[in-house]
Amino acid sequence: MNRELVSPTPNNFNVFVSKLSDVLVRALDRPLGYAINWGRIWSLWPVHLETACCSVEFGAASSPRYDVERFGIIEAFGSLRMCDLIVVQGTVTRKMAPRLRMVYDQMPEPKYVIAMGACAITGGLYIDSYNVLPGCDGIIPVDVYVPGCPPRPETLIQGCMLLQEKIKRQKIK
Repeated sequence: MNRELVSPTPNNFNVFVSKLSDVLVRALDRPLGYAINWGRIWSLWPVHLETACCSVEFGAASSPRYDVERFGIIEAFGSLRMCDLIVVQGTVTRKMAPRLRMVYDQMPEPKYVIAMGACAITGGLYIDSYNVLPGCDGIIPVDVYVPGCPPRPETLIQGCMLLQEKIKRQKIK
């Protein structure tokens, strides 16, 4: 039996390590990605940008009747650097836009945005005013739009569930 001995050159070792890392990434990618996304889905920490009547509906969604916490939306506490969801509620003016962008920039990755109400989505009733922006999607990227003026708590919960579905399909970087 004639066997060739492969000398342990650095080139052969690098090929072996790269193939081993490919095998490990393929074996762990799906289960690990599922576990990470599961944790993200059930622990969303929101920042509220409240400028209009939609904030009352968000408060109603947090009440015992609707209880948004059972869907993984934890009440806001801590700092912006701990939150991963921003809920834009109400009219966004030109003076408010840089502050909205600053809040968004301070949040860690991955971060998600829900635009809640007609004012946050399109400017609403006040679009004819010189200082109202036609939606917050020109300032920050929006993941889910929750329509209404103001939207009911059930609609907000449905928007949160749509965001959770989007997070579930997300690839881990």
